Amino acid sequence: MNRYDVVIVGAGPAGLTAATYLGRFRRRTLILDGGPSRAAWIPTSHNTPGFAGGIGGEALLEQMGEQAALYGAERRAARAQSLTRTAEGFTLLASDAAGEIQRIDTRFVLLATGVVDRLPPLEGIEAAIRAAIVRICPICDAYEAIDQAIAVLGDGDLGAREAAFLTTYSKDVTLLHLGSQDTLSDRVALEEHGVAVVPVGLQDLTLSADGVELRSITPPRRFDCLYLALGCEMQSRLALSWGAAHDADDNLIVDGHQQTSIEGLYAAGDVVRGLNQIAVAAAEAAIAASDIHKQLRTANAGALTHPA
Repeated sequence: MNRYDVVIVGAGPAGLTAATYLGRFRRRTLILDGGPSRAAWIPTSHNTPGFAGGIGGEALLEQMGEQAALYGAERRAARAQSLTRTAEGFTLLASDAAGEIQRIDTRFVLLATGVVDRLPPLEGIEAAIRAAIVRICPICDAYEAIDQAIAVLGDGDLGAREAAFLTTYSKDVTLLHLGSQDTLSDRVALEEHGVAVVPVGLQDLTLSADGVELRSITPPRRFDCLYLALGCEMQSRLALSWGAAHDADDNLIVDGHQQTSIEGLYAAGDVVRGLNQIAVAAAEAAIAASDIHKQLRTANAGALTHPA
């Protein structure tokens, strides 16, 4: 039977948390796993609640997946392509790795599709991210960069903001700026924080196992780590194509229960707001799953329940 109480689009921390809650609510739940979560890149997370010694992203996702499966959530490797309203909820069309299209009917949909980081075309960048030489989230791991020589790669005010934030952790912060300096609107604030600004091209940077080298200055400068401040691409296409409300950055706008402007369509995690944190994603997923269960319980008639 290809009919569910809830289809969760995305298998990162938000999607897997929601699946665990919904499974424990005894709801028939399907996770559409469209590919690796960005959380898999985390070398070690030290701010995920409950893991005082830290936990790697892949290990965390594996444990969360096992937990969701324990309570009956189904998981399917497929990407959602379209969403259509029906009398009883929604119909999703999803494609698997072979390109085969599957039709899935569901009462509710939860989008937990996250974001995709914009990565510069530097040789070895993915390995450098896994080794914590290249970093993406100062809120997540700047504590681990205390007193290091830190570089921030950016092309506008986002890089300036992140560089200023990082001065809480180190006095040695340099903004490596791509493109025109005119995109930096507040150079005075950077100077006040003690952040040096160096114009660069990507060809000036080399990644290695022990840091990042900037070759365009004499002598060349080495940094312990490089933070990327190049923004993200929102994965909200499915909801936006259907007319869901969003902000200027395509973050989906939700109510206090994580429901979008489309009744029955919920969203949680990075696709909702710019604070891309595992704890935030899990909390929003718990809120969404609890409200979906409440809606199903209230409607009652026709609601599918997990087989006893």
